[in-house]
Amino acid sequence: MKIYKIDGMGYDSNIYIILGRENTIVDTGTGLNMKETLYGIKSYLDPEDIDQIVLTHEHFDHVGGANKLKELSDAKIIAHRDAVDTLKSGKSAFAKLLGAEMPKIELDVIVVDGNKLVLGDEEFEVLHTPGHSKGSICLYNEENGVLFSGDTVFTYGDFGRYDFPGGDFNQLVKSIERLANLNVRDLYPGHGEHILKDGKNHILMALQNLKMI
Repeated sequence: MKIYKIDGMGYDSNIYIILGRENTIVDTGTGLNMKETLYGIKSYLDPEDIDQIVLTHEHFDHVGGANKLKELSDAKIIAHRDAVDTLKSGKSAFAKLLGAEMPKIELDVIVVDGNKLVLGDEEFEVLHTPGHSKGSICLYNEENGVLFSGDTVFTYGDFGRYDFPGGDFNQLVKSIERLANLNVRDLYPGHGEHILKDGKNHILMALQNLKMI
């Protein structure tokens, strides 16, 4: 599986590139650093060859660059059903804090829990994991133990904030409990470092830390 990472710059989320028959971008950052983002993508892939853009949730720091990448590639934009209203309205208090506007984003494919998506050459299951936001999803490939976790869970025992609009502590606990039951080898979160070979232990640490609150 060919996975490449562009580390988040400033407030940007991490951006992941998965190459194969379905060249896929997972999350797009704020779009405020698009020059640098495109430079990073071009190290691995001509932006015109992006087939699909998967948004792990509806927050500005993950979706702001989606429309620009779609313009360059005509890629499909994919997100969970519960992210639709926020994406279509373009309303984001966080974007305003940064002196920016969140674009209105129309989805080409709307997914729900249990749907399957091909990223690169491998099939991933869509896991609806609310708690950080209503429309949060993770993407899991069981065969290789790969999880793209968005802002649901991070490495080193950290987890997504639940005090934003649409967040919910109890839902986040349930979502991370679900992830803790998976055989995650490689963990690719929405911010910070990713972990190879030991992802499950990092999720278990996050669950333990969350339950101590």
